[in-house]
Amino acid sequence: MARTKAVPPVKREPSNGWIDHRLVGDVQMAAGDRENKARVQSGNPQSGQTLTVSPQSQTIPEQIAHAQDSAGLTQLIICVGGIYTAFITWGILQERITTTPYRTPGKDDGEIFTQTIFLNSIQSSLASLVGYAYLVFASRNKLSTPPVFPSRGIVGPLFLVGLTAALASPFGYASLKHAGYVTYILAKSCKLLPVMFLRVLLYRTRYPMYKYVVVALVTAGVAIFAVYNPSTQKKASKSHKNPDQNLPWGLFLLSINLLFDGLTNSTQDYINSAFKPFSGPQMMCAVNSICTLLNVSYLLAAPQFTRILPASILSPSAAAELSSAVAFIQRHPVVLQDITLFAACGAFGQTFIFYTLNKFSSLLLTTVTVTRKMLTMLLSVVLYGHHLTSGQWAGVTLVFSGVAAEAGIGRWKKQRTQKAFAHDQQSDLKKSK
Repeated sequence: MARTKAVPPVKREPSNGWIDHRLVGDVQMAAGDRENKARVQSGNPQSGQTLTVSPQSQTIPEQIAHAQDSAGLTQLIICVGGIYTAFITWGILQERITTTPYRTPGKDDGEIFTQTIFLNSIQSSLASLVGYAYLVFASRNKLSTPPVFPSRGIVGPLFLVGLTAALASPFGYASLKHAGYVTYILAKSCKLLPVMFLRVLLYRTRYPMYKYVVVALVTAGVAIFAVYNPSTQKKASKSHKNPDQNLPWGLFLLSINLLFDGLTNSTQDYINSAFKPFSGPQMMCAVNSICTLLNVSYLLAAPQFTRILPASILSPSAAAELSSAVAFIQRHPVVLQDITLFAACGAFGQTFIFYTLNKFSSLLLTTVTVTRKMLTMLLSVVLYGHHLTSGQWAGVTLVFSGVAAEAGIGRWKKQRTQKAFAHDQQSDLKKSK
């Protein structure tokens, strides 16, 4: 029998067992472990036999395809369905809680829940608990559960992520009073702009030309949407018209929100590249824990600052947010149900996002997120009676076309890279024989 020359294994980086393998990691494992025998079920349920396939009988593209498909269709359906269900419900509840009045039976006038920091505190605290439970579940086959803060060096960047996330949300909620929820959702779909801006400014990152074209499309879409924004909305004219509504001020608040979002995402990317291995569940638990600490500290300390800060900087109503939130819940108990469901949807939605990143790719997540935001916006128009002009629909089309084009080109580039990688590995196999 002719001897077959053994294929030398591909050298891999050392691991401490906490690596959060993503799609690329799975592909590298498929290539690096090709010296091991792949055991595949024969497909004959009556025989009960197991077919042993040698690595030479499987091509590298087949191994890569097997690695990509290992997550399975069922997991894909669960991930996509979970993200859609959690965040579409979350978006509907977000608009209901922060923009629609809660009325007391027997009274015509209603009041809007404005205590957004209290709302964020409930959501981040529940998300941190769910994140830790997810971390424990993801580490069930390991010797121990990885710490949420694995080193001292990571605390500073994580605190910056938590700080910017905690600061971004109040600006976003404040913009709802002036720009409207549809504008808010559309602007939140444009996170590529501040992320690129900050990476170019802080990290001197270079981007391909198509990304700048995408940014131009998205910017033009948002500008057109703002220009054709109607002075009043059907919902406002019927229920609670806001005489203090100021669209330019609302867009300014949204821009600050997006700037903080960009800093958050850029710092998270830095953490993922500089502090390996650091998994998604660790990130989810750590960031939400820091947000909870900051939000609760503000709620408890703000009343004390009214003694030293003028009302123009910290109004008494803002300082007494915790007590006013409790009083609002006592007057309108139904808001507590909405807040609880809102926080639960946000927490489990984050879990599905990190699970999707772990089992599939970021490109799939981008596609799901973009379509989810589009569906949320359409549901907002239908459920809450918003009216969009033809010019605004044109702006919406430009924005989502640009984001979809960016995702499609990214998917094409990734597939091309995988094919080149597979071809190189196949060539190495032939040379080694």
